[in-house]
Amino acid sequence: MPTPAGTGLSRRSFLARGAGLALSVYGAQRLGFRALEEGVAAAASGPPQPVLVSLFLPGGCDGMSVLAPVGDPQYATLRPTLKLDPSTGAAFTEDSRLRWSPSAAGLSTLHGEGKVTVFPAIGYDHPDQSHFTSRHFWEVGALDTSARFGWMGRYLDVAGTDSNPLQGLSLNGDLSPAIAASRVPVAAIEKPEDYGFWIRGVGDPVLEPTLKAFGTLGDLATGDPVRAGARKVATEVDGVRRALTPFATADGSPSYKSPVPYPDSDLAGRLAGLAAMLAAGLPLRCVALDADGGFDTHSNQGSDLPGDLQTVCDAVLAFQRDVETRGIADRVLITMWSEFGRRPEENGSGTDHGAAGTAFVIGSRARGQMVNEFPGLAQLDPEDNLRATSDFRALYCSLIEQWLKFDAAAVIPGAGSFARPALLKS
Repeated sequence: MPTPAGTGLSRRSFLARGAGLALSVYGAQRLGFRALEEGVAAAASGPPQPVLVSLFLPGGCDGMSVLAPVGDPQYATLRPTLKLDPSTGAAFTEDSRLRWSPSAAGLSTLHGEGKVTVFPAIGYDHPDQSHFTSRHFWEVGALDTSARFGWMGRYLDVAGTDSNPLQGLSLNGDLSPAIAASRVPVAAIEKPEDYGFWIRGVGDPVLEPTLKAFGTLGDLATGDPVRAGARKVATEVDGVRRALTPFATADGSPSYKSPVPYPDSDLAGRLAGLAAMLAAGLPLRCVALDADGGFDTHSNQGSDLPGDLQTVCDAVLAFQRDVETRGIADRVLITMWSEFGRRPEENGSGTDHGAAGTAFVIGSRARGQMVNEFPGLAQLDPEDNLRATSDFRALYCSLIEQWLKFDAAAVIPGAGSFARPALLKS
């Protein structure tokens, strides 16, 4: 079992003034508060950068339950109890054999608008059916169990800066392996409103006057360098507190308002926070987050998977509508993936670990055309799994070159051996 990328990276906690968030910054041993503040400000003052969002569906999502091959003669035989009713869901216009699950209506809506590029059978040669190993391969962008840094982290190492930890942001509360970098700082938060400042033994109603007093005392002049340093810290703490206050209400709920309604889920809340951060001009470049739910559906798939899938697709649709309403949709692209698909043949009430799965590139700039074909169920691989018609490293090469405008050879090992599927509108 490979060690997850980023394991062992040191962490420092910072509060970014004016950013509206509390940060855990990784890989920044010599980065002080002032350097962080100045680095974020400098990055935010430059031209807007394209933002790539990696959304991971943990557990191995069954691609044949997202896009069901209802028109394949083998489908009903392999899935006697889990098969999709061909009268439900939206037709997949690019392949008449496939049909969207009703639970993926949010995704099918965006696909109908030309905003979803679909990989119907993506994986890699000689697939590993271990969650840990296959996920690791996707996270590091290589079939290398010893790799220690994520593929987006390696991109930031060569294209990022030394003083902007927001360039790589994990919205999982801890470090996502995909953005683990070896040279530049990256950061982790849960949501922008998850910030609190407290003093041991001091509570309401005297807490607020006490906090204000710190700022007042910090403004007092002194010729003593030790006192000056302490007062400078007090001033900065009070500045952080005042700057972060608008992002959360007294009970810790978000005070920022989304221009569109979001469903009630943890993922939707984190995506709403991401849209607010982008609208506020925070200098994000690569963002990673995990979906709600578990997609390791060995049993009870018919009852469990639809709800989890709908939660993800509805949240993604709301996020897309949010960034469109804010006028920043052309800057944001989502890639949605899982470590592998499931076996075509059900096991009675679920499906076991398989090989090729589905992946999606979502956004206003997405080309909206299927990449390679669904291979069909008549000829499976030697392990009776779905054959891959696309390699995930080819997807990464195209994202790096076409979206992030950087040479994939500097990031993905063996990049020259992979085709570059067209992902974006011309």
